[in-house]
Amino acid sequence: MKIVFMETDSLGDDVDYTPFYNIGEVIKYNNSDPVENSLRVREADIIVANKIPMNEELLEHAENVKLICLTATGTNNVDFSYTNKRKIAVANVKSYSTKSVVQHTFALLFYVFEKLSYYDNFVKSGEYTTSDVFSRFDKKFNELHGKTCGIIGLGEIGSEVARVAEAFGCQIIYYSTSGKNNHSSYERVEFGALLQNSDIISIHAPLNVETENLMDKKALKAMKKTGVLLNLGRGKIIDEEALAWALEEGEIAAAGLDVLSAEPMREDNPLLRIKDSIRLIITPHIGWATVESRRRCLSEVYENIAAYLRGEERNLVSGD
Repeated sequence: MKIVFMETDSLGDDVDYTPFYNIGEVIKYNNSDPVENSLRVREADIIVANKIPMNEELLEHAENVKLICLTATGTNNVDFSYTNKRKIAVANVKSYSTKSVVQHTFALLFYVFEKLSYYDNFVKSGEYTTSDVFSRFDKKFNELHGKTCGIIGLGEIGSEVARVAEAFGCQIIYYSTSGKNNHSSYERVEFGALLQNSDIISIHAPLNVETENLMDKKALKAMKKTGVLLNLGRGKIIDEEALAWALEEGEIAAAGLDVLSAEPMREDNPLLRIKDSIRLIITPHIGWATVESRRRCLSEVYENIAAYLRGEERNLVSGD
């Protein structure tokens, strides 16, 4: 049994591959190489990958491959019409990063909500040492208590964000992008009502035809000027040029992003115009990436492989 890991850098250098050596031969590649990828999987029985397209171009000469394990929940890099035709099983990982993403959601929120970059710089610049008062009030910030938190995408992560926000005293409303999600604990509203009434909008939705560019210029204009926008779903849910405009013009107060339309970030991304960290924080898709989450992810991959070899259908997906 030959297990080929295609993108080990996407999991970090502090995860343990030892259990996989009990299954068979393990071959690891740090990063994708489009020229070499098809050759690398040619003898594989099991492929472990993150974002590499799993399609005919990659797999047509990989005659032994039986299972593809994704180190992610999303499956839009898989050509299921091809893998299903070849009877290649595909397994993803679920729920491994929920705690991590929820934590990062509030890290982004508090950074901009409490103007922390300003106050950190105030102290480290030495200005605080010359102050004649013990505190500082020139950048005003508010309590979360009593604010309305609007959540776009009330799945597992969105529901946990709602629970934590509720603990801070927020009122919770949500918008179902599919129109099918009904949560008995929270008020479901139409998109326009969520934009108009939310003090914080937190995105935790998948990218699809309903959500691409959902937060466009019109939507951003409909938000409160004091509103904060968070995106921990997918980058293309926000029109980035429109967001840059909204921040420059003061149409919204601030934004915190962990995802972008293209990752790594492109040099022409309009959000690079925004240098004010009080208004914008962008992290490089690390919301899922706590040590514990990355280790859980790899452990889930191992369990998926072990289950498959026992004839069990653990986390198998077919694209239906």
